[in-house]
This record gives sequence, structure tokens and C-alpha cells, in this order.
Amino acid sequence: MAEKNNSRPKLNLSVQYADTRLQELLPRPLLRKTVQAALFFPAELTLRLVNAEEGQGLNRDYRGKDYATNVLTFAYTEDADAEVTQADIILCTDVLLKEAAEQNKTVVEHAQHLIVHGVLHAQGYDHENDEEAEEMETLEIEILAGLGLPNPYQDVSQ
Repeated sequence: MAEKNNSRPKLNLSVQYADTRLQELLPRPLLRKTVQAALFFPAELTLRLVNAEEGQGLNRDYRGKDYATNVLTFAYTEDADAEVTQADIILCTDVLLKEAAEQNKTVVEHAQHLIVHGVLHAQGYDHENDEEAEEMETLEIEILAGLGLPNPYQDVSQ
């Protein structure tokens, strides 16, 4: 993976509120700031907030898993030589709300974590094994700290 640089890569971001319940809580400027914080390369991304029905359909149709999940990333440029990262990142509002409540986190903080997670996936990061998971979690913690957010992997109930 490439090293993070301090300049801000160019971002073309489309935000779609197919599920509008969090539109006021997660305005476009906040979403853009969150995506930008996790970018290492120029990108053309779509961030789409959906309900459980659409999330489940996408997860079933494209991953063979018949349930709604918190975030899905459809990366279209996984080639390391690609000049622009292209991806769709899908946040499932229902799962996001449920997980935030279960984990005693604010909806905004949890959404920002899921966005960072999705943007890292779009850039080729994964968590298929322990080493990859540790690298990805470390990056997430650093990026979120840069946004003034706590470590999402720390148990807040303790």
C-alpha cells in the first residue's frame, strides 16, 4: 500500500440519500470531510445511504449474503496503477443505527468510522487475515483521531 501523504488528493464525491433519515445528521460537508480524511489517492466515489431492504438486496446479489450489513464497498479500480480510485460505498442506515446503539456510540461517530472503513476498502485495503486486519484497523484509528474521534475498537462500556 502507498504511504499516506499530507496533501489532499482530488475528490469527486456524489452523495445519495436513498434513505433520508440521517440526511440532517450526516450532511454532505461532514461526509466529504470524512471521505477526504481517508483518501490517499485521487478518487471518484459515490456514497449512498440505504435502508435495510436495499442493503440486504445488494449484499445478497453481489456477495451472496442474504442480510443487510453496515457498509458495502464496490471498488471498480483495484489496479494499483489506476490514476483515480473509483468506488461506490453503501451505508445501511438501519444497521448503522442499531450498531451505534449497541456499541454506545453516537450515530455520527459510527457513520464516520464506517465511511473511513469503506474508503480504505475502495483503495485496496482489506481484512481477510490478521495482518491485513491489524493494518486496516491501525489506519482507521489514525484517520479517525485526525478527525477528533475516539478509537472505534475500544470498548466504550468499560
